[in-house]
Order: sequence, then structure tokens, then C-alpha cells
Amino acid sequence: MARREKKAEKKKTTINIRRYKSKREMNIGILIFAVVFFYLVITIFTYATSKKISVYEVRQGSIVKDYSYTGLILRKETLVNAESDGYINYYQNENSKVKAGRNVYAISEQKLQNAETEETVDVSLSTEIINNLNIRIQNFNENFKAAKFSSVYSLKDEYTNTLHSASNQTRNAQLDAMITQSGIPTTAYQSARDGIISFTYDGFEQLTEENLKIGDFDRSNYEPVHMENQMSIQAGEPAYKLITDETWCVYVCLDKATADELKDTSSVKVRIDKDSETIWADFSIIQRGRDYFGRLEFDNSLIRYCEDRYLNVELILEDQSGLKIPKSSVIEKEFYTVPEEYLTTSGSASSQGVMVKEKEEVKYVPVSVYYTSEDGSVYLNPKDLDGYDTIIKPESNDTYSLNKIKKLNGVYNINQGYAVFKVIEILCENDDYYIVQQKTSYGLSDYDHIVQDGTTIKEDEVVFQ
Repeated sequence: MARREKKAEKKKTTINIRRYKSKREMNIGILIFAVVFFYLVITIFTYATSKKISVYEVRQGSIVKDYSYTGLILRKETLVNAESDGYINYYQNENSKVKAGRNVYAISEQKLQNAETEETVDVSLSTEIINNLNIRIQNFNENFKAAKFSSVYSLKDEYTNTLHSASNQTRNAQLDAMITQSGIPTTAYQSARDGIISFTYDGFEQLTEENLKIGDFDRSNYEPVHMENQMSIQAGEPAYKLITDETWCVYVCLDKATADELKDTSSVKVRIDKDSETIWADFSIIQRGRDYFGRLEFDNSLIRYCEDRYLNVELILEDQSGLKIPKSSVIEKEFYTVPEEYLTTSGSASSQGVMVKEKEEVKYVPVSVYYTSEDGSVYLNPKDLDGYDTIIKPESNDTYSLNKIKKLNGVYNINQGYAVFKVIEILCENDDYYIVQQKTSYGLSDYDHIVQDGTTIKEDEVVFQ
């Protein structure tokens, strides 16, 4: 028993376990995440607390200020009545010019056979006429300028008149041949005076400016009468209408507010919807009691509208193109105005400045020129000359007091990342935008970036876009 206990004691072994602090290794992933997270927090905080600047990109645009109306045409016109009964045939085309003493129409006792209408008349031009037209086209192509686009319509009118003249000659010959072949008693009647022939009448021929009224603009019951070849006619009935003066007027109804706005307008650009023609008219306002009418007087293009009594017209009061900017971006800034001869350059000629006297010394101070006026004055930023009240003319003892201050309109340009004041020249405006002059010495250019609200920023302030 004792032996067994001794053996058990021998088998017992003493083990000492010591604990050591483990060395932790840095986790680079957690470090990067922490840096990124901290950066995002700072960025979001900076964005949330920073000033919000809206940016506007300057682009070319235009503003058109116009008024649309249905106008009533009045002109010097008279109805010529038929002198006998019968069937009428015309020697002339509608809307063509006729001289006094020329045949206008013929009246026969019976219908003439195979009478030609205006649409079936075969117009043949002589070689001489064709050559003259070709020369006119060549001269037009050689001398055409986009700025005088109206010359296109002059060429068009020349061609129209030439074709009408040739068509009338052909019609005269055909009608005379038909009368001879038919053997039917026929009488030809001539024009008593020069004018433009029209085969449409409507009862307004005697209407004048003196008896014009609002009801005349109501088109609901307007029914013009058109006269045609081979039409039966009675003596005393209208045979044709003769327009005897190239001057014609279009009258439009105005409300009082528009009449007051246009009271000083003497001429206006007019676009006629019928053929998209744009022509200038003398303008005046006529008052009849509480009614106001605008009077548009033209001295050309009458022949294109001889058969019309009503025209849809637009009065284009402003049609200006340039750089389009929002009104909210424009602010006023004060400047010193200084004669241009007081400007000088630095020794390296890299900057402009003025000479000032400080204590007993004359020194050079750089300045920024924002604008040069037509009278030779330059506009300088007062901040550049803060603390000075007099400048000295270079190479002279002449001085100039800094006491003339003027304001200019402008916007803040931020192309370079900070606000730079740029002077603008406003051409026209509507409710929300200005059109300003482009390609000016100190102004804006296409695709410039400006502050949309000029009151939200100060000059030279850094802008993060």
C-alpha cells in the first residue's frame, strides 16, 4: 500500500502557466474606412452649411415683342359697272396693272365657245424677255447681301409683273381670236384710268377712315363676290374693281393700354401672316370716342393683297438678338470715372494703373478698367484706389480729383472660379430676361458662366461650381 502511494507521488508533475499580453496588429482596412468616413462627414457638413450659388450659362438668344391683330384694309378703289347686258369675258388677269385706254373686258350677247380661263392660258415668253430675266438673276446673285433680304421680294415682283404682262398679251390675242371666230356681236370696254384690276368686290369699297367703326372688323357675315369669265351680267352691275393708288392702309383695333403704349410710335415693322412678308409701315393712332384704332400705312406691295379685305398682321415692336441673361443676375456697381489720358502702364507694361501722390512721393497703383465710354472716360473700381482722392497725369503736373462716381449694370462672371464683375449693355428685355450686347471689350461672351442671382455673392468671392 505504501509502495502504491509513493508511485502516485512520483507521477505528479508541477506545471507553471504564465500569461503574456498579446501584441495586436493594426487593421489597415479599418483605418482607411475611418479616414473616408471622416472625409465624407466633413464634406457633407461643408456642403450643408456653405452658400448656395446658382450658375447660369450665357447663350445667344432673342426677344420678340409683338402684337397680333386682324386688320381691315382700306385703299383707293372704285367699282366699274357694266355698260350693257350679256356675258362678260376679261382681257386682263386679276391683280394686274392696266393703263388707261386698254381693253379690260368684253360683253357678248351669247357665251363664247372655248373661252380660256386664267388657269389654262398658255404663256409664252420671247427670247428677249427670257434673256432680260436671266440677266436680272445674274445681277441679283452677284450683289445679294443677307442684310438686304428684301431684294428677294423685289426680284419676285419683277418676275410676277413680267409673267402677268406676257399672260395678258396672250389672253388678249386669244379673246380677240375667239370673238372673230364666233361671229357673235361683242363689245369691248376700256379702262378710264391707270390702276390695278381686281375681280372681287365686297361692299367696303366706299368705306373710309372717317366712318370706320368697330363693327367693320366683324368677319362673321363677310361674303365677297368674285367675278368670272362667261358670267351673265346686267348693265349697271359691277364688272370689275379698279385700285387707283399704290398707298394702302391696314387698321387694327387697340385697347386703351396698348394705344397709350404706342402713342409715340411713328413707324413699326409688320409681319403679314398670309405670305410671311415683313415690311415697314408708318404708324398712327386714331380715336373714335372710346374706341382706338391703329393705322398702318404702306406705299408698296399692294398688288399682293388686292383681293384681300382682312389680313392677320403682327406688329413687331422689338426683335433683338444678342446674349440672353436672366434679370436676377444683373446688379449695379459704382465706379470712378477718369479721363483715359490719366492711365499709364507698369514698367513691364503688363498692367494698367494710375499715378498717385503718397506723402512726398509719387507712386504707381495698378487698377482694373471695367468700361470705356464714348467720351473717353474709363471706369475704375473704387476699391483699387481706396485711400486716395487725387491722381496725377503721367509726365505732367496735372491732377484729377476722384469725385465723379457713376453706376453701371453688370453681372458676376465665374469662369475662373471667383466672381469678376462684367459690364453689360442692355438692348431689350421681357419679364424675365435681358438681351445684352455681345463681343464688347469688357463684357460677356457666349458660353460664359455667371451667377444667376447677383445679390448672393460679392466681387472676388471664390465660387465652387
